[in-house]
Amino acid sequence: MLSHRIAGITTLMPTHLATMPLGVVEWEFRGGHDCMAAGFQLPGNEETIDLQQQVARLQALLEASRQVHSTIHEDEVLEQVLRIVVRELEMAGAAFLGTKLSYGELPVVDAEPSQGDAAGSNSNGSQVSASGLTSYLLESREGRRMAELVVAAPDGRELTIYEADFIEGLALQAAVALENARNHKRNVEFARVQQDLDAARLIQRSLLPQQLPTIEGYSVGFRSVTCYEVGGDYLDIVEQPDGSLLIAVADVAGKGLASAMMASSFRSAFRAMAVTGMPLPELATRMNQHHWAEGEEARRRYVTAIFLKLHPESGEVEVVNAGHNPGFLIAPGAEPRQFDAAGTPLGLLPGMRYSSEKCGFTPGARLLFYTDGLTEVFRGDEEFGPERLLDEFSRCPAQKADGILDALWKTLTDFSEGGPQGDDMTALALCRTTSSISTMEIPA
Repeated sequence: MLSHRIAGITTLMPTHLATMPLGVVEWEFRGGHDCMAAGFQLPGNEETIDLQQQVARLQALLEASRQVHSTIHEDEVLEQVLRIVVRELEMAGAAFLGTKLSYGELPVVDAEPSQGDAAGSNSNGSQVSASGLTSYLLESREGRRMAELVVAAPDGRELTIYEADFIEGLALQAAVALENARNHKRNVEFARVQQDLDAARLIQRSLLPQQLPTIEGYSVGFRSVTCYEVGGDYLDIVEQPDGSLLIAVADVAGKGLASAMMASSFRSAFRAMAVTGMPLPELATRMNQHHWAEGEEARRRYVTAIFLKLHPESGEVEVVNAGHNPGFLIAPGAEPRQFDAAGTPLGLLPGMRYSSEKCGFTPGARLLFYTDGLTEVFRGDEEFGPERLLDEFSRCPAQKADGILDALWKTLTDFSEGGPQGDDMTALALCRTTSSISTMEIPA
């Protein structure tokens, strides 16, 4: 009799039965009695295994499966498999190729025995190498190879059919557990990245103007919506030493985390230069040179920007457009005016110099700066475009900046018919009221 211990279950069975697999059910008359005993028999072998022994074997495989699935860590799954194979099945050794995980003693083998030195295959699909090792692939649900288990039987003998069947069943369960462990790891990593992105989104939102200056007779408001958690659009408003107001709307090439990081760097440089009160063309020229000097990655993430300096007392605006979308100015009794680009985007070419445009900003006038996310809204293959944006802006209410932005966003939403946002969307509206009402609108 052999005391056979598998995955914590000890069964007593005849030694020659311990190597028999789950076989073919047969009905057999014994001792002349009209009774039938159910048993399992290998083809060509009249030895039968009692169902009690088969139940014990299935219980052993069930217990082995439970142990393999008891952890969500990849290395622990593989270690459990090796421990069951060597300690419970009493194999000489086992290992997973391509890892440092092994148990027991194994002959020296190549890294890929199933591909390089295979001598043949068992009926169950496992590979038998020339060195006497048997290998089992652990594959994902899609058939992708995840790991390869190699097993060495004691004294270099071949595995019995039962041992091979048991290890094959164990390998199938191990493959499921391994895939679950890897999915769990990916989910944990994704949750950590998502947590970081949520924090980055809050930080980026905090870098937008939190308190706008109050200027009698003017209304200013802005709105900024990123395509992803963070984006490359930038907007800022800085009070100047001479009492004027400096406004910047910028768009870093691309979108997402890399563009957001570059936008933060751009903000630091802009704020450092803005407080000096230097002329607007010189500010754009220096920002261009600074961005170029940041290196190759910064040059790939060049910045389109439009700068405005408002002189509220004289009712005059000065604009520099560095490769950005044209700004729109609507004034009573005048044709719509566009502030077109006066040079290349910042950081694209070194030594670029920029010029400014100046014009009056009379009562009833309104101005719109925006990023290309507003004009590149699509309905199927049809683009909203700058012409539609100018037309809608010209028909917006003129007294309050937030009313203009609400009307534009509703128009864009209706045009896209609820389709997904394809790019970061940022806009700033500036109005000069016809009364002494002063409003500064900060989005929620």
